[in-house]
Amino acid sequence: MKIIKVVDKKTRKEFVNTAKIIYKNDPIWVCPIDSEIDDIFNPKKNVYYTHGKAERWVLKDENNKLIGRIAAFIDYKQSEIEAQPTGGIGFFESVNKQEAASLLFDTAKEWLISQKIEAMDGPINFGERDSYWGLLVGGFTHPSYEVAYNHKYYQQLFETYGFKTYFKQEGFHLDVSKKMPERFLRIANWVSKKPGYEFKHFTWGDEENFSNDFAEVFNVAWDSFQENFEPLKVDYIRNAIKKAKDIIEEEFIWIAYKDGKPISIYVQYPDINCILKHMNGNLNIWNKLKFLYLKKKKVISRARGVLMGVIPEFQNLGIESAFIMKVSEVIERKPQYKEVEFSWVGDFNPKMRKIFISVGSVPVKDYITYRYLFDRNAEYKRYPIPE
Repeated sequence: MKIIKVVDKKTRKEFVNTAKIIYKNDPIWVCPIDSEIDDIFNPKKNVYYTHGKAERWVLKDENNKLIGRIAAFIDYKQSEIEAQPTGGIGFFESVNKQEAASLLFDTAKEWLISQKIEAMDGPINFGERDSYWGLLVGGFTHPSYEVAYNHKYYQQLFETYGFKTYFKQEGFHLDVSKKMPERFLRIANWVSKKPGYEFKHFTWGDEENFSNDFAEVFNVAWDSFQENFEPLKVDYIRNAIKKAKDIIEEEFIWIAYKDGKPISIYVQYPDINCILKHMNGNLNIWNKLKFLYLKKKKVISRARGVLMGVIPEFQNLGIESAFIMKVSEVIERKPQYKEVEFSWVGDFNPKMRKIFISVGSVPVKDYITYRYLFDRNAEYKRYPIPE
């Protein structure tokens, strides 16, 4: 077997093609857009390069056939707050051979050690946690856009190598054809009608004000619980909205106000994997036209709840319930949507899990984020879970 570092156009193409080879006979897997995966490792496209670095490799067998890949990266903002300097691995793919997987893990580990890193988490993303985070270990059904999916045998490859569970995650699905629990609806209605409260969905005509209000809530809410938090800039939000213009449903994105002040945000979008499964990762001109045609034909039957945030002084007041009720009312007018998948919830966040259960959603997918300590005699510390 031969490890090859990704350094040029040829090896970048091999990196994205490896996944297509590994999942060639898997009818469930949906190929991500090639350019989007490549952009994660482009310093001009990924802001994480401003405080981190990354490398990636492909693995070939004795016949020069692609049989695996892996990326290793360091987010120094996160690494410096860990008990030991910790990096990450991700975008791992491998044939079902432990020696191939171990060679990939060893390669990533050796590079991280050369960067004075003492542990690695994986599989994770070199970016936000709502994308490509964790190893799927239960519920091998259709993956939503940017949600992790992998072969069942990957769990054995990770655990045989020596990775230990850092935290567990659950993916929740909501069947929108079912009526929501009466208790939930009473709370949601009560919150939405409280004096001074207002709930507005995004509109393209009010894009500038929306971006400003969104940034205000996001930066206050996330700074309250995330160490070394880097505030989102309004321009970043505007650019992200423009980039996603072809898939955004205006009534899937909401901001809550109290006496005119933005206090909470909710973001959901159509699950474009319903269309991408027909494109094999190639977003050429023909496939772009095909995408728009299929979107117009309303073939997208799922939505994905991406994030929900409330500034600290308004938490635990049922605002999340009001958001989900508002979105449910929207979906009733869009019968092509059959279900909503909420972004994963870690076992360290029981409050959010309780919210998803309260609206009638059910856990259908299980993920694990692993940690591997390079010093095999070091004390392993489990991710803290609230009592």
